[in-house]
Amino acid sequence: MLVTLATRTFTPEPTAAALRLGALARALAGGGDRVRVLTSRLAPAVARDAARAEEPGTGLVEVRRAPVLRDRTGAVRGYVSYLSFDVPLIARLLAGPRPDVVVAEPPPTTGAAVRLACALRRVPYVYYCADIVSDAAALAGVARPVVRAVAALESFALRGARRVVAVSDGVAGRARDLGAADVAVVPNGVRVPEAVAAGVPEGFPTCGGPVFVYAGTIAHWLAPEVFVDGFERARERLGDARLVFVGQGSGWEELAERARRVAGVELIPAVSAEEADRWMARASATLASLRPGGYDYAYPTKILASLAQGTPVIYAGPGQAARDVREAGLGAACGLDADQVAEAMVAVASGTLNWVGEERARAWVREHRSVSASSRAAAAVVRSAL
Repeated sequence: MLVTLATRTFTPEPTAAALRLGALARALAGGGDRVRVLTSRLAPAVARDAARAEEPGTGLVEVRRAPVLRDRTGAVRGYVSYLSFDVPLIARLLAGPRPDVVVAEPPPTTGAAVRLACALRRVPYVYYCADIVSDAAALAGVARPVVRAVAALESFALRGARRVVAVSDGVAGRARDLGAADVAVVPNGVRVPEAVAAGVPEGFPTCGGPVFVYAGTIAHWLAPEVFVDGFERARERLGDARLVFVGQGSGWEELAERARRVAGVELIPAVSAEEADRWMARASATLASLRPGGYDYAYPTKILASLAQGTPVIYAGPGQAARDVREAGLGAACGLDADQVAEAMVAVASGTLNWVGEERARAWVREHRSVSASSRAAAAVVRSAL
């Protein structure tokens, strides 16, 4: 069949959504389906750093990119940016061959555009629900009328979907609360390469102490500033250490302002997925966080990406991710507290971290969170929408 993926982000962008949908495209094409991806033109930095072709490696996948407004960090983020992709998307979905099914990815504005276009062409669509945007907006302190409007739009997108793919039981429950009728749970997965990423990324610190790397989205609901505060408190016990943020997001400038007063903290704009892998592979430990309260069901994919590169994780936050890290010996799990983060960083520097080792960590991801298994399951849900 012909499947259209409608998403503002797609491989090789270093985002969880891009990697997830790239894997889905490969799984669909691997089963003989044709895939057409309607996405945005790459940010200049990502296009420059991309190490290989943007298509997921098969002639059955066609990637069509269109201009889009990006913020100062290079992300397609915020209502103006979303609309610059979603409004033209309706016309793009109405043009060309009629697909058998469409897959939509958040934000809800994209889901709403897909529902309208699919209604006109009488095509079913699947909503790939990786998160609940209205919950994230509420946690970020967005004004209540805006949160209600986002929730209404999200409900509109979910209610119209023939099927919904949710990345966790928590997301599935919230999707049903918002009106989704048929939800399948497919946990996020990542690709575990045969060997960890080789080479030293451009700009990697040369220092005598540990290098902590936060790679990914910078946003209020993730609370990455806890690592700046923790690093500052542990600084004297870490030797010649560095804390590096590699990414983009709505909280980038606020984080940069906070980091200016702390020696050893660096911020590097978003890089390609391949370059991000090299940063994680070379790090002494990677960092992930989640602000408690209303969004505890989320599972930061950067945790899995780090473990796939054989690097331990310091996770500050609640939920299943904390239990996995703690119980499987994948690093340190602590509360969203600067003192606890500081102690975890010191454990890395002193060699006392709860760490199973590179190969066992990679084996854990392969067994529990393989992208090949998750993408095949998601592809089966897409096919079942017919």
